[in-house]
This record gives sequence, C-alpha cells and structure tokens, in this order.
Amino acid sequence: MPVSDIVTRTFQIAALPGDGIGVDVMGEGLRVLRAVEAGLPGSRFEVAEQAAGAAEFLRGGNALPQATFDACRAADATLLGAMGLPEVRYPDGKELTPQIDLRERLQLYAGLRPTFLYHEADCPLKGYAAGEIDFVLVRESTEGLFSARLSQGDGTGDEVRDVMRITRAGSERVCRSAFELALGRRRKVTLVDKANVLPSMVFLRKIFDEVAAEFPEVETEHVYVDAAALFLVRRPQEFDVIVTENMFGDILSDLASGLIGGMGMAPSADIGDDAAVFQPAHGTAPDIAGMGIANPIGMILSVAMMLEWLPGDEVKEGGRRIREAVARTLADPGRRTPDMGGKLKTGEMTDAVLAELED
Repeated sequence: MPVSDIVTRTFQIAALPGDGIGVDVMGEGLRVLRAVEAGLPGSRFEVAEQAAGAAEFLRGGNALPQATFDACRAADATLLGAMGLPEVRYPDGKELTPQIDLRERLQLYAGLRPTFLYHEADCPLKGYAAGEIDFVLVRESTEGLFSARLSQGDGTGDEVRDVMRITRAGSERVCRSAFELALGRRRKVTLVDKANVLPSMVFLRKIFDEVAAEFPEVETEHVYVDAAALFLVRRPQEFDVIVTENMFGDILSDLASGLIGGMGMAPSADIGDDAAVFQPAHGTAPDIAGMGIANPIGMILSVAMMLEWLPGDEVKEGGRRIREAVARTLADPGRRTPDMGGKLKTGEMTDAVLAELED
C-alpha cells in the first residue's frame, strides 16, 4: 500500500515534565518517541506539555491545576517526569504529590513496576545473567495505607493514626489485572501481604483467592511482605507477577530496582479502566537537576510501556522496538550514566539508544 493511502491515527499525549530531573528526562523520552514515530506511517503523536509539580505550586498555588488534570483526563495517555521537591511542602509538613492525586482522581488502580536485568554487571547479586531477573510488581495505587495521606494531623499531639483502606472492589480489580498480566507471561502470581497480623490483609488474601479461582491455569502463592523482601534478594528469578497493597508495593518496587541497576533503570505505569500515566519510578533528584547526568533509561522504557498500552499493532511494535534498542545499548557495559558507574551524559545515553533504534 502506498504511504499516501495509509490512514493515520493521531494520539493525544499529555506531557508533565514536573520538577528536578523530571524535566531533564522528559526531553529524552520525547526524542525517542519522535524517532519511533518516524517509522510508524499510520500513527502520529500530538504532545501537549502541561504544568504540574512543586514549581507550579510555588508559581500559582496549585501543584495540579484543574486545566492540567482535565488535559490528562482527555488525553490518550500521559507521560510524567518526576514531581515534588523536598523543601516545598504543605503547611502540615507533607511533600507535594500531584502524581498520587492523578492516580486517585483517575482511578489508576494498577501500578505496574517491571523489573528486568539487562546486563549482569548491573546486578549487585552474584550469578544473574541478563534476562534472568524478570518480574512485574503490580501495586494497588488508589487505596491501602496511602488512603490516609489526606487526613489531618501535624504530629504535635500525643497520637496520630493512619488507616489502611482495603475494599473488595479495589482488591478484585487489581488482583484480576495481575492474573490477566500473568497469562501473557510465565503464569505465576504471588500475593504479598501481612495476613498473619493484619485483618485488612486477611481480607485481601480472601479476595485474591476468589479471583485466583477464575484463573486455574495460573500458579499462585502467598508471601508475607517481610519474607518477600528476603526472597527478592535470595531468589528474585522465581517471581513472575507480584501483586500487593499500595505501601508494600511502594517499598518493594524500590528494592526491585536495586536488583537491576537502580532507580534510573525503573519504568512504571499506572493503569486504570479509562486512563493511564507512564513515568520513570525515580524521584526529582534536585541535587543533579540540570547537570545533564540523569539516567534517561527509566523514562525511555516508560515511553515503550505507553506505546505497548495504546491500541494498534503498529504502535505496540514501536514499543517493542524501543525495548530491543535499549537491550542492545545496555549489552555494552561501557554505555552507562554516572549513577551506574559510567561516564555518559543524559543526552549521550539517549543518543546510544537512538543509534540502536535506527539500526
């Protein structure tokens, strides 16, 4: 079919660079997106940058302006850099977290945190080859212990209580998403909970088992969260899909990133029924912001996740091409940014990926 006869589909992408190195890596992710777009004759991406984060809070008094939220809700997908700065806080002492506001307001209940080892040199553990560590942590992202974050309390009294909220609806949908994900992988789902102590976790386990009955072809196991931290270090290769509560997922996903080279290597996605946000899992790292040394791989892989989530075989193929280009790039242990012991600048790391993408 002549190129002129191909029907082009346009995707609307909201881009929220945020703060610190979020701005640095967003530009690199968009460079890769444009390079992929050039090879997709039937797809176009209209990217509209939106303001959010600590800098926007200082400017206008709102870390997530309504116009930005509306743009994210209307977009086909949202790319997010990183948000918040340690010194910019609300009067009660909590940091700004507009990214969490997005998850809750858009009901992005399935927080996907892929963990994949691209080179043995990047793993602090001995004896793991490329690809041998390969699992996805599915973090419930709308309730759990995080549901207490908007409660009042400045720590000046004699007692403060945070409530862990576990609902049947929330648990069913995140567990079901974990099982559906496992069907396309190695067909094993691990529930991480603390059901030996907490009634909320007993409830979560009960719902997990009910959902598991719908997927008899998928192997299941239950692991307490403290044991899971141990097993992720002792035998990470045995995990395929892990599903867990919000706070547990927040903690364990950072541990997981340490197995593959650090936070700069960790992409993520927060998926709902009607919207999705894609972002590197790292923070804003203001101490290195603007220095051109931030690792862009987490953002580049988040772009790949976005393309694989969007509809259309051509677009999904673009995501696969990015993953393969990253794998070829990282096969050379000399291609690393300073956070991983290398010397490449942020842009140079992206240049290496783009060269592999062209090949």
